[in-house]
Amino acid sequence: MKTVSLTINSKPLTAVKGEKILWVALDNGIYIPNLCAIKDKLHPFAACRLCFVEVEGKAHPVCACTEEVAEGMVVNTRGDRALELARTGFELIIASHPVDCAHCSSNGSCELQKIAKHLGVKLKTNRFRKIMQGLPVDNSNPVLTYDPNRCVLCGRCVWVCNERLNKGVLGFVNRGFQRVVNTCIDENIVKSKCKDCGECVRVCPTGALTSRGNKD
Repeated sequence: MKTVSLTINSKPLTAVKGEKILWVALDNGIYIPNLCAIKDKLHPFAACRLCFVEVEGKAHPVCACTEEVAEGMVVNTRGDRALELARTGFELIIASHPVDCAHCSSNGSCELQKIAKHLGVKLKTNRFRKIMQGLPVDNSNPVLTYDPNRCVLCGRCVWVCNERLNKGVLGFVNRGFQRVVNTCIDENIVKSKCKDCGECVRVCPTGALTSRGNKD
């Protein structure tokens, strides 16, 4: 297996050729904001637009989840241009996200809180006009609850349900601002063929899918 030498934030590193910058950085203790990244996914989803980094020799910041490492590569995860793009992307996500951490079961472990701290952005920002969907919460399943208002459409639950577990329960429904994660039959979870494995809850980064704590 061929390896390459590179530096990230002036830290000399060795990585497998073809590995993505994001995973090389994270595996070496260098945090890069991300929501939709899944290491086992063959083709990156690249939907959250938060993992921008600057690479020496490239005119514009690149997404760390799609950019492969190369011999002699010099990466800066804290460049002004990359951080500004990440902050804008994050604030756009927050503009349609209900920020009510005190009443969220993911408070303290939510990826949005971690990203906000890293980027120096307040969760309750007024940069963009708030547009909330006010969708009903699905409490039909005895094991888990799905709140589509907290969903950031990262696709992690869809991937683990369909590609890793091959269950085909969850999928994306509708387009544009009306797009949500739902069952493939577009009905509540209890009417689907969900087997209550809880893997979708485990991979959710924002508390949109939470355990009800009464699984036998």
